[in-house]
Amino acid sequence: MPAAPVPVAVPRRPLTRLTVTWIFGIAGLLAYNWWVLVPLKPGLMTSPNELFSNLEVTGQPFATGMQHADLLSGLLLLVAFAAAGSGSILGGRREWLAMMVFAVAGSLGGLFPEVCADGINARCRNLEWRFQLPLSQYVHDAAGIFEFVAITIALLFAFRRTRGGQARTARVYRGLARAALVAYPLLGLAYLLNRLGGVMEAVFFVGFTVMVLTQISERAQSLRRSRLNGNGRPDPAAIPQHPGIS
Repeated sequence: MPAAPVPVAVPRRPLTRLTVTWIFGIAGLLAYNWWVLVPLKPGLMTSPNELFSNLEVTGQPFATGMQHADLLSGLLLLVAFAAAGSGSILGGRREWLAMMVFAVAGSLGGLFPEVCADGINARCRNLEWRFQLPLSQYVHDAAGIFEFVAITIALLFAFRRTRGGQARTARVYRGLARAALVAYPLLGLAYLLNRLGGVMEAVFFVGFTVMVLTQISERAQSLRRSRLNGNGRPDPAAIPQHPGIS
């Protein structure tokens, strides 16, 4: 009689990493999007010119909760991307590093809130430009800049890596890249004119959420394929795909 097949053990580590990636990633995005609750509290944001970060100035209603949400969001996303690993996507290490910087910058923004509302307070804005405000204001501003730059760099690398691809993630990256070409000049104009800053921030927060979710989804799929491949099944991602060749 032929010998009974020996069952192949499925490695548990990729499954654990997959679970941690999704749980911490979703939790981080929920904390990141605390701003969607602001319109539910009439009077909390007094003007569309006001930046959401202005609501986190110490002494403002719910400021402490918002600060903690930013800090928690960055830490949760940091764990999610650390669990996913830098090598979970072939050629995606630079994106991973940029997303890690994005998460760290988000945490720093919550840890060092603004001391005054520069978006709607002219005196605060003047003092800020003269470097006469406490250090926390400038750490917060720098963290915000790094946050925007890091995720934009990640998008650029993801767009280049998936250029010409027809997968859903590739189409999402292309859509985000096109949207960024339009949105960034409008964001700069909003900051220069101090008009509709809150509206533009909301647009970018939505875009950042889609970017983070797409990165997590892509890396989670890679981890899942790695787990299946450990069970002796072929990994489709390992087979090169060329246009016109099936």
